[in-house]
Amino acid sequence: MNTSEFRRRGRQMVDYIADYLEGIEQRQVFPDVEPGYLRPLIPSCAPQEPDTFEDIMKDVEKIIMPGVTHWQSPHFLAYFPTGNSFPALLGDMLSGAIGCIGFSWAASPACTELETVMMDWLGKMLKLPGHFLTDSGGKGGGVIQGSASEATLMALLGARSKAKRRLQATCPGLTDAAILEKLVAYFSDQAHSSVERAALIGNVKFKVIPSDDKFTMRASALQEALERDKAAGLIPFFVVATLGTTSCCSFDRLPELGPICNKEDLWLHIDAAYAGSAFICPEFQHLLNGVEFADSFNFNPHKWLLVNFDCSAMWVKRRSDLTDIFKMDPVYLKHSHQDSELITDYRHWQLPLGRRFRSLKMWFVFRMYGVTGLQAYIRKHVQLAHEFESLVTQDPRFEICMEVTLGLVCFRLKGSNKLNEALLDRINGARKIHLVPCHLRDKFVLRFAICSRMMESAHVRSAWEHIQALATSLLGGWRECGSALPQARAAEI
Repeated sequence: MNTSEFRRRGRQMVDYIADYLEGIEQRQVFPDVEPGYLRPLIPSCAPQEPDTFEDIMKDVEKIIMPGVTHWQSPHFLAYFPTGNSFPALLGDMLSGAIGCIGFSWAASPACTELETVMMDWLGKMLKLPGHFLTDSGGKGGGVIQGSASEATLMALLGARSKAKRRLQATCPGLTDAAILEKLVAYFSDQAHSSVERAALIGNVKFKVIPSDDKFTMRASALQEALERDKAAGLIPFFVVATLGTTSCCSFDRLPELGPICNKEDLWLHIDAAYAGSAFICPEFQHLLNGVEFADSFNFNPHKWLLVNFDCSAMWVKRRSDLTDIFKMDPVYLKHSHQDSELITDYRHWQLPLGRRFRSLKMWFVFRMYGVTGLQAYIRKHVQLAHEFESLVTQDPRFEICMEVTLGLVCFRLKGSNKLNEALLDRINGARKIHLVPCHLRDKFVLRFAICSRMMESAHVRSAWEHIQALATSLLGGWRECGSALPQARAAEI
């Protein structure tokens, strides 16, 4: 493919993408395929001679699209949003064309410096404390990680290294192994599974703190666990507080937890993967109160800030806590400006060596939407969630299971878990909309997440009418079934 053909095919691809997104709600949101569907549809080996672009695009529709879950569809109501916008797509196209591998400032100065500036821009949108911003002249700063999972792991590894150095400075005879077997990390029973995974990868013990009746981690429960473990000779070193939990969008009590972590010299990491985007709106910034106590803070612009995956924003109070962990400088990576205080080499902030020019898509989105445009987008999603909440509360057969704060509504039919499992099976089996569940204590709960950039009130109402109709059909069948059962058994459903 030469430049001339690329121009032509590029226009065709842009048209295809625009048509795909414009007509996405006409596609079935969840695929109707079985595991292994794709292999029989493509050759077992790569072609010896080139295929045509036309044939490839035919196969996109014939082979790929039937197996795609359409995350950008207004009928996709599962998990949490994944960012998508035309400015972000354009920025990513340019990033792919430049094709730099920005492991150091010298590898592409603009790649490093734009990321530093974009992280400061974003931090100022959230009104983060100055010690997290590079342009404040402090010791902290921001970095784009690939995911919140990576950010949590990097924070844990930073905390582990810091604790080890502190303990060995006090007791020089302590070996790494002796310290490692006593270190303990703490997080709520509502924390994302990636937090536990980070502890497993980091090879440290962890304790799960029971949340309260609002699914929130409180200071009293954390303090009790700390005292118990210290009495047993263990060494607490790391706490993860979640703002906007995956199951129900609950918020751990930062103003309570922060002072304890600071007093006990525990690294406090904040995981706000979904909810963090909302903090650009003044009316939601109170949810971030207590961030000044944190050693690290992370959220995903690639979830709810119209920046497509991958783009996970992480800030640290002291960047040396990350950069000193695995810093290696072979001669082929060194450059004449690496000791400059004006720049950083981001390879020292992350697990991989290489990194894409991800800040370009942030730059495009921030400039083409502006802060007010991004705020309007967040507010619209929150309003749509409250609209769905209102519809649910008007039907006495259903109940809301958690206060609606942002763009997630947790609801269920009044009745047994089996009844709600059956309802979810019918919803996803019909493939008109797509939902996923959660467990809140012993209750099986349905999650209705506002995800798509194209979501409107009409989609909310259509989805609710569909759920109501399926519930009516389900309850009618279960009542008939229940009438043939003994009274005690019928009560279970």
